Amino acid sequence: MRRTFPALVAGALAIGALVLTTAIAPSSARTVTVDQRYPMPSTGKIAIVGHGYGHGHGMSQYGAEGAARQGLTWQQITSFYYPGTKVANGSGLVTVLVSADTSPDVVVDARAGLRVGSHAQHKGWTLPAKGTGQWRLRGTTRTRTRVEFRSGDTWTVWRIFAGTGSFYASGLPIRLRYGSTSVLYRGRLIAAFPRAGSTDVDTVNALDIDAYIKGVIPAEMPATWTPAAVQAQAVAARTYASYEKQHPRAKHYQICDTTSCQVYGGYSREHPASNAAVDATRGRILTYAGAPAFTQFGSSSGGWTSANQFPYLPAKADPYDDWSGNANHDWRIELDVSRIEKAWPTIGNLRQIRVTSRDGHGQWQGRIERMTLVGGTRSVTIGGDEFRSRLGLKSTWVSFAAAAAPRKTATSRSALPEDAADTSVLD
Repeated sequence: MRRTFPALVAGALAIGALVLTTAIAPSSARTVTVDQRYPMPSTGKIAIVGHGYGHGHGMSQYGAEGAARQGLTWQQITSFYYPGTKVANGSGLVTVLVSADTSPDVVVDARAGLRVGSHAQHKGWTLPAKGTGQWRLRGTTRTRTRVEFRSGDTWTVWRIFAGTGSFYASGLPIRLRYGSTSVLYRGRLIAAFPRAGSTDVDTVNALDIDAYIKGVIPAEMPATWTPAAVQAQAVAARTYASYEKQHPRAKHYQICDTTSCQVYGGYSREHPASNAAVDATRGRILTYAGAPAFTQFGSSSGGWTSANQFPYLPAKADPYDDWSGNANHDWRIELDVSRIEKAWPTIGNLRQIRVTSRDGHGQWQGRIERMTLVGGTRSVTIGGDEFRSRLGLKSTWVSFAAAAAPRKTATSRSALPEDAADTSVLD
């Protein structure tokens, strides 16, 4: 799931492509068979034009802002993007892997009120702040935790106990350090053993779910957007975390802090405006059939959301995604054809891109599902997601056109078949 907002090139364009045959399926179908052929220049660049940014499942974040600017409430926004869900209450703790901390220990700054806890003994101790600069938890053999403090350049053992340990400070944030980075976190910082017998530990943040969401929202959406949009994001993120709690990623944590889950930056990432949105929707989640929904979201739908396996994640037209501030709704890039050839070197010289199936929604029949790269050496059939991933494209909802000034070298590769000529324009 990718939801960041980089500056991207915008523009609605007419797209050149040859459509030899197109099987039109009902709008409820997820796949339509097409035969769309795009001849490639011998050398130089092609234009890739597209809609949206991300997988398209669930809520468009730009769409949420567009809807909020039209006066919709967070309830109306989430009802539109997750139809059939109900608003309910959700609370409790969530455990989050701090994935950037790849060190074998957990190191925090000393501070007044800092405590260390033994999970096996259900016991905690207040750590002295005077004379100490940092504290750390390290794993030892037989799954034991060593508590050490540093004074100057020397680490000294303070206590050793069996099982897992954690730092906490009575509701105050704790500064975690790894490499040259330091980040403040609410809740507990756990030195979690990823497997039995390990002497390395993973850093896991355990905290109240609403406190966790406060560290998510500014990493996922501009905190100063229209309040209803930020509130909708808070509900979607809280629901996503509630779903992950019931489907944990590992035995020692439930959710990660990257785009593989949802981005989380701790207390250091919080913003007053998004904190207000979390407080305004405190404890509210979306459920389906009595359980937390899998509330996926992405930067921009491009005008159509994409269906996923759940009935509350359908493909549907999105009238809110297209507004002046959304550079991801329509976009265009120019890409050297050699980039594609290098990404799939077995094809040799790329002669043609042939799209064979799409999801059936919107311009060009929607997002690419299957396509064939026709080369001088061989042809390779791939999925739209693979094409997007290898080339770093914003979405799979793309088509192809000649660049502004394509260059061709007549002797570099064989001519295309006559039926591959560009004879029509889709717009």
